[in-house]
Amino acid sequence: MSTLPVYGWRLAPEGLATRRQLRAAGLRPGGQDVAAQLERPRRRRGPLVAYLYLVEQAKPVRPMTARRAAALAKANAARRTCPACRRDAGYVIPASLGMCVPCAYPEEQRVA
Repeated sequence: MSTLPVYGWRLAPEGLATRRQLRAAGLRPGGQDVAAQLERPRRRRGPLVAYLYLVEQAKPVRPMTARRAAALAKANAARRTCPACRRDAGYVIPASLGMCVPCAYPEEQRVA
């Protein structure tokens, strides 16, 4: 197994980019292997690690199709629907509550 080249923070050569940088440029790794590793030191903890990919081997992002957009809209609607009252809360239901705020705290809604 070969080891990856490791670069310090802001010292990676041209032609390498992180996933986020590729996405901002309208690209994706496209199945290529990680080309290098970037490390950002932190105090009292291990370094933050980011993987770098070759920009020249990156492929364009797949376009959003109508079916993918519909599936994404349906998934987001499900995250906003309260399982207790079945209404659209207008925001993503917090996982810590498991239901919309009025259903989670009904006594506080009557007082106000």
